[in-house]
Amino acid sequence: MCACASARASPAWKRDFGSFWPEKNHFYGPLTGIEPGDVAVLNLTMPGRVKLSTGIFVMYADDESFTFMTPEGRMFASWITFSAFELAGDTMLQVQVLMRAGDPMSEVGLAVYGHKAEDVFWQQTLRNLAERFGVEGDPETQVVCVDRRRQWRRAGNIRHSATIRSGLYAAGAPFRMIAGGRKKDAGAERAPSA
Repeated sequence: MCACASARASPAWKRDFGSFWPEKNHFYGPLTGIEPGDVAVLNLTMPGRVKLSTGIFVMYADDESFTFMTPEGRMFASWITFSAFELAGDTMLQVQVLMRAGDPMSEVGLAVYGHKAEDVFWQQTLRNLAERFGVEGDPETQVVCVDRRRQWRRAGNIRHSATIRSGLYAAGAPFRMIAGGRKKDAGAERAPSA
């Protein structure tokens, strides 16, 4: 949560949402703003210089808040609500993330790196938004674990993992380059000479 002295924060947040994200992360939403039923593409920087391309679905949006839902294949299933409200004369900005890992491998990844990275991402987003309105400060973070149980029965969900698919695609780049070079060489050999 972060205090911001302007009641214009919520409309600006919806209108320019991606501009507040940490650098090297991109949000490609509708030009008309964030409305229920919209979808948006996200390009996120992951460890090891891997780019994760995924998306979100806008579940809800009004003048003071909006909620995203992540699609199947993300490391976690989540609802993320962004809101602005008045408290002691200040406009407070808040990001509430309710997330659950989609498979056991993602649970390990979230425990090792993911939860901390998610917190840092949204803290920086709140700082960037507050700076737009001339406010400095550190956002408060409160973490509540709703369920500590591991979901081993969801191990089959790993086949939908966008993280694994992105990693495999990146690992296959050298092989695709070699195969592409061979196709070009074979085409040159068959080309008629003039």
